[in-house]
Amino acid sequence: MSDIQSVAVIGAGTMGSGIAHVFAKSGYPVTLCDVQQSFLDRALASIRTNLGREAAKGKLPESDIDPTLARITPVISMDSLATTDLVVEAAPERFDLKADVFRKLDSILPESSILATNTSSISITKLAALTRRPGQVIGMHFFNPVPVMSLVEVVRGMATSDATFTAARGLSVKLGKTAVEVNDAPGFVSNRVLMPLINEAAYAVMEGVATAESVDQVFKLGMAHPMGPLTLADFIGIDVCVDILRVLHEGFGNPKYYPCPLLVRMVDAGWLGRKSGRGFYTYNQS
Repeated sequence: MSDIQSVAVIGAGTMGSGIAHVFAKSGYPVTLCDVQQSFLDRALASIRTNLGREAAKGKLPESDIDPTLARITPVISMDSLATTDLVVEAAPERFDLKADVFRKLDSILPESSILATNTSSISITKLAALTRRPGQVIGMHFFNPVPVMSLVEVVRGMATSDATFTAARGLSVKLGKTAVEVNDAPGFVSNRVLMPLINEAAYAVMEGVATAESVDQVFKLGMAHPMGPLTLADFIGIDVCVDILRVLHEGFGNPKYYPCPLLVRMVDAGWLGRKSGRGFYTYNQS
């Protein structure tokens, strides 16, 4: 399907709301679906705030804020997506949750519709095999914050058709993103390279080689990274990092991907990074 007119996003968390934001800003009517109205209300408030910030920086006319928000329709049932051309799943990074979403969507959507997932590490091929349309399943891995970051990893599963890839890549470009083609493998490119860096940085802290501040300073000043790996881990979410490392470890069977015990203990303690107010650093919760 090359002419995508209607889109939907499953999951109104940080990534899902960001994806809905860029769709609506680009002129697409978008249905945003989650299991509770409170999640949707929070997402719409966040999108309004972020649009306001763009307007304050001169990146968006203030008169465009309300029309952009009006393109987003919040729903709590996937049954209302029956005529949607493309759905992006942005559920938490757990295969069982994503599998449930894919099976449900496959039973609801028209045969021509494309099923995309925003997964950052889980196999596109494995998700596609749960459906009756494996050729129309693809990865569209956006990066956080979605309205700011320009990259989309467009990930082909083993069965993804050329037409599906062309449609997803074309849609990414219409959203103002740069689409990079990647083949299906655990962690794709981004997290296959990034997560071992974060993991090793955590080992350096756990083993007393350096403080989190010192590790991050080395990467900011010595490698010109805009933020250090442990600041980035807090931004991503320590729990998400551990989930991705476990996918990499299971997928490759290589012990180098085994999550650092410090990261696991932080998750057990509820120290998840920015979203919980504490990770490698502490944050004010407003």
